[in-house]
Amino acid sequence: MRTWFLCKVKYAKENEQGLLKNVTEQYLIDAVSFTEAEARIYDMLGSVIRGDFQVTNISKSNIVDVFFYDDIDLWHKCKITYVVADADSGKEKKVTQYMLVTAHDVKEAYERIHESLSNMLVTFRVPDINESPIVEIFPYESEDEELLPPPPSHLKPVSEVKADQQRRDEARAENQQNHTPEEEEEEPVEDETTIEDEPSEEDIEIKEEVSEEEDHTEDSEEEEEDK
Repeated sequence: MRTWFLCKVKYAKENEQGLLKNVTEQYLIDAVSFTEAEARIYDMLGSVIRGDFQVTNISKSNIVDVFFYDDIDLWHKCKITYVVADADSGKEKKVTQYMLVTAHDVKEAYERIHESLSNMLVTFRVPDINESPIVEIFPYESEDEELLPPPPSHLKPVSEVKADQQRRDEARAENQQNHTPEEEEEEPVEDETTIEDEPSEEDIEIKEEVSEEEDHTEDSEEEEEDK
């Protein structure tokens, strides 16, 4: 929520006849403290007012919001009232706020303040509207936001990159929770015992011939011994 300070500035202003006349004007400035409000008003008016000027008074304003229409720079102060229920007691209480809107006259200011507050969730009334002596309003704007160029189109903001990474992490975690690892099939253990190949028919015939020769040799040796 903005904090508005009302600054009164005194300086010598040239009138229509070309004569210098001391005047005091009111400016509304957005700041976080009295010190910043004074520094900002000197900075803002330093290039606008020719010659010396003096900030004679700074006070906190009861303005809560401002609505600027670029077709006119005449400000009107609007009193807004509405009723809300107290959070502790539950009883209804009346709330009064003040806002500024630019308009050509009071009638247009009334229409524009209703247009600007059309999104309010409670019913409100505008019992009073007056032309404001405020000359100009200086809302707070960060110099960094004004000076920094927009990022290249192929780059994403850090917030989007972090959001994408978070979504990927959540999806990965969900997949891991839902995934049931399949039981690994046990591979059959090969018997290391060496199985000899069955002999072929040729091998059997050769073994039989060798066996017959051995038997014949043994018979010959027995006959010689008998002799």
